[in-house]
Amino acid sequence: MTLTSDDLIQIRRNFHQIPELALHEVQTHAYIKEIVSSFSQEFLELKEIPELPTALLVHVKGSDPSRTIGYRADIDALPVTENNDLSYVSKNSGVMHACGHDIHMTVALGILNYYSIHQPKDNLVFFFQPAEESESGGRKAYDLGAFTGIYHIDEFYGLHDNADLPTGVIGCRIGTLFAGTTEVNVIIHGKSGHAAYPHEANDAIVIAANFISQIQTIISRNIDPTKCGVITFGKLEAGSIRNVISGTARVEGTIRGLTQDMIEFIRQRIIEVTKGLEISFNAKIDVEYNQGGYFPVENNTELTTRFINYMKKSDAKYKDVAPAMTGEDFGYLLNKIPGTMFWLGVDSPGSLHSSDFLPHEKAIDDGIKAFTGFLNYRMNSEEN
Repeated sequence: MTLTSDDLIQIRRNFHQIPELALHEVQTHAYIKEIVSSFSQEFLELKEIPELPTALLVHVKGSDPSRTIGYRADIDALPVTENNDLSYVSKNSGVMHACGHDIHMTVALGILNYYSIHQPKDNLVFFFQPAEESESGGRKAYDLGAFTGIYHIDEFYGLHDNADLPTGVIGCRIGTLFAGTTEVNVIIHGKSGHAAYPHEANDAIVIAANFISQIQTIISRNIDPTKCGVITFGKLEAGSIRNVISGTARVEGTIRGLTQDMIEFIRQRIIEVTKGLEISFNAKIDVEYNQGGYFPVENNTELTTRFINYMKKSDAKYKDVAPAMTGEDFGYLLNKIPGTMFWLGVDSPGSLHSSDFLPHEKAIDDGIKAFTGFLNYRMNSEEN
């Protein structure tokens, strides 16, 4: 079976109608498996992971392999209510492919379909990964030993669609493409009391205000201005009524950095500032961190140089891009396996993660053509 452009667009629209949240991608998994099963099976072998049941790996046997090249496509969606007037709008209330994973899956299936008919020289492994948006699906798969035996991967690739790039443009850079992210949860333990007697209480809201203000100085006064780090506290909960001093407060936020060293530095400074605030306010402050698999997406220099050089010389539309502060759990896999992540332009009027995200479907063919061209070059060139 050879997928046509019309077939691929219909597949993407079918995915778009059945978005599912992290670790619940049951329909999506079944549909991927149905499509892959319709391909010629001569070179293919499928693997499922019982402990991660919505994941799927497909091995493509090479004719004369010297390596195994991996390609990852994430399959989950976001808790966003769609605001697009489409015949194929999301059927799952409050859930949408607002990050374009329907495009990611469709491009991967197009590439896989090509190699199910044209046997590659090297082995290929396609990883349809659940739980990218949350729950660290890439890390879960790695820690479960998914990439062992014939599924061991020597170099890994993956794309992310980009609403701001023209349709079909390939964007990439050597070094960090996406930031790493770490969730920060803070619980401040003061002492509640009457609003008229503040000296008998320990106001958790005042402590929280000082905590947020002082933590922001880490960025403005502890980090080289030419390097990137971000701390954002997006949620603060405290108090129950205007005339009662709150005894507890909860602050939630994220740390972002272009390197893991930057993230670790910020975490250490938060610990130090917190200790000082505990002494100053005679309070207890608990800080919890959760990075999971959301490491910086750091592209391997050698592999990415080769990828960029090919794209510049090929018929693909290529653009050098700056790093972005968005997070991606492919960073964990690239921390373990050398590889490259790149952008695919989709020129959407709405941004990633927005209710009106609407990628141009022509990008599907453009992405498939660009990456199959690169793989053929990679597998058949004289470079090791």
